[in-house]
Amino acid sequence: MDATAQGTRGSGPPVLRGSALWSAAVLLAAANFLAVLDMTIVNVSVPNIAGGLAVPPNEGTWVITSYSVAEAIIVPLTGWLAARFGTVRVFALSILGFGLFSALCGLAPTLELLVGLRVLQGLAGGMLMPLSQTLLMQIFPKRQQPIAMTIWSMTTLVAPVLGPVLGGLLCNNFDWPSIFWVNVPIAMICGPIVWRMLRAQESATQRQRIDAVGLALLVVWVGALQIVLDTGKDHDWFASTRITLLALLAVIGFAAFLIWELTCREPVVSLRVFRHRGFSASMVNLALAMGAFFAVNVLTPLWLQEQMGYTATWAGYASAGFGISAMLASPLVAAIANRLDPRKLIFAGVLWLALVTLMRSSGAAQMTFGQVAWPVFLTGFGLPFFFIPLMTTALGSVEPGELAAAAGQLNFIRSLSGAIATSIVTTVWENDAIRAHAELVGSMHEAPKTIAALTYHGYSTAQALSLIDRVLSAQAMMVATNRVFYFCAVTLACAACAIWLSPKPTAAVDITAVH
Repeated sequence: MDATAQGTRGSGPPVLRGSALWSAAVLLAAANFLAVLDMTIVNVSVPNIAGGLAVPPNEGTWVITSYSVAEAIIVPLTGWLAARFGTVRVFALSILGFGLFSALCGLAPTLELLVGLRVLQGLAGGMLMPLSQTLLMQIFPKRQQPIAMTIWSMTTLVAPVLGPVLGGLLCNNFDWPSIFWVNVPIAMICGPIVWRMLRAQESATQRQRIDAVGLALLVVWVGALQIVLDTGKDHDWFASTRITLLALLAVIGFAAFLIWELTCREPVVSLRVFRHRGFSASMVNLALAMGAFFAVNVLTPLWLQEQMGYTATWAGYASAGFGISAMLASPLVAAIANRLDPRKLIFAGVLWLALVTLMRSSGAAQMTFGQVAWPVFLTGFGLPFFFIPLMTTALGSVEPGELAAAAGQLNFIRSLSGAIATSIVTTVWENDAIRAHAELVGSMHEAPKTIAALTYHGYSTAQALSLIDRVLSAQAMMVATNRVFYFCAVTLACAACAIWLSPKPTAAVDITAVH
């Protein structure tokens, strides 16, 4: 039967089956893919945007920052909005808003207007991630919910890597507005169709008072922290008074936010879910593992472009192989997820990521494309074993009425850990490359002989010194890259062990209750 089934889930809405179910799943996954894709599709396009709008490249990075800040703020609020207005309604309006603001971003004539529109786009896109997850779990029957989680997880993990590839292709063949316009047709198709297909699945709504103080504190500390993370490196971190004041504001705002939300009767973000040991341990695992994973995947294309001479497109190709292997492993995880202790699957998956990352920490400056891409491909086999069972462990540790709050915190921590890790790894990498370069220069005892040999073969002294410096710089960057990979491998190993702090989930997770 291709259409909506005639049977019902008890007295609930009609059950989707056949092509109706899978069509809805594809549309929901596509919406999540778009929202996550826009986190990284702009990264390689900043020079094009800055040139097109006649602004310095460092100001062009605000196009990235504005989206990240808006997304980080709205994700924890999604549960409240869905409970107040309905999950399907909020999702449909969000995807339509995402498409509208994407179209307007491509038409923006000034940087100021583009940044403002990116804020609105981020607010709409940030809600798509948790809502698409909720609706996927809601429309699939319980026995097929691991498949739904697999679909959502793959779009969440693969989209950030495909972003730079697609961004590079679009900018090379068209112009920077195309990176925004590519969202429009998909968004405008998804919104009306999802509303028509799923409005019978709409959740019950309830009037809730908005926690204005908590919301204001959330905006202040998340916004300040995100700006510090995104622009700190450009201003030499705490050598800048501006960055220092913003960091202080983030710390004070976070402390005030914690105090208020823990004592407020109806908090905008419920932090009480962290009293459950299983949920807290799962979030430690998520923060460490996702932070290290994103750090490696941010560093790889940077290293390939700055050291290996790859274009943005080819760097994306080399970095995207894990998506294929992740999709190959996902059916196996979906088949065994309900049979085994999820902690064992998480441990195995994260430990696999640690071992592959450790293998990558012995790279050489003359690596071929295959030598770069093969370990990336192997990485993907561990991702479904980590990400999918983690949902079961985390959400299975809280009470049924806390699922919405737990899901919101989970998505928030995933986004924030990636942002923090990206900022840390790029700074550490550049500083370590400078330090390694100085160490290599100090260890060159045969430099005069090398220069003499090069001049004998026709090089001028200046050319010989420049060639030696290029070789040393390449080796220093490789040393720094290997050190970061090693640190990320150790972090992943710690994350694998952290999951054993969580007790075994004792109840099945009814994620259909998450709004």
